[in-house]
Amino acid sequence: MKKNVKSFTLSVSLAAAIIFSNVGLCAETMLKPQKRQAKPSTAITKPAETFNYETVDPLDLVANPQNYIKHKIKFTAQFAQFSTLGLDYPPVNKSSKDYISFLIKRPDAARKDYNIPFSELKLIIKRDKAEKLIDLESGDKIEVMGTVFSTALGDPWVDVDQVKILDAKPNSKKKADSILK
Repeated sequence: MKKNVKSFTLSVSLAAAIIFSNVGLCAETMLKPQKRQAKPSTAITKPAETFNYETVDPLDLVANPQNYIKHKIKFTAQFAQFSTLGLDYPPVNKSSKDYISFLIKRPDAARKDYNIPFSELKLIIKRDKAEKLIDLESGDKIEVMGTVFSTALGDPWVDVDQVKILDAKPNSKKKADSILK
């Protein structure tokens, strides 16, 4: 009987030692920072200048401007016209001496041949950059990249960094691959 009790006690002690040593190893492993193994990437990398821009829908941007404040965004649209809309408005502090604004066509217009400007979206660009876009015509497809810097009047105000012409009108002299930076 004593031999069985000693055997049992030894077995329980040995089992407890194994369990506690494994718990200690588990705790040590959980507390120690893990090194991740790099997996080979199969994704196509984006060019550096557009890597940090979040693609957005202009309609969602206008519906929820507060969700995009200080975000770098990009979207495609049809150019409508240059304008002075939103300039010299004190809360946003964009002077008409240094900036110009432009409008895109409403993406939700029922007929695509209508030129209805999307005036709720304030797109502001420095004049020296805008001068390089002087050949833009209404209806040209563009990609706009910029930062939402204000939601004054409940509208998104975008400081435009880049405009890329994606598709120019066929009778136009400009190249469809020209980029403004």
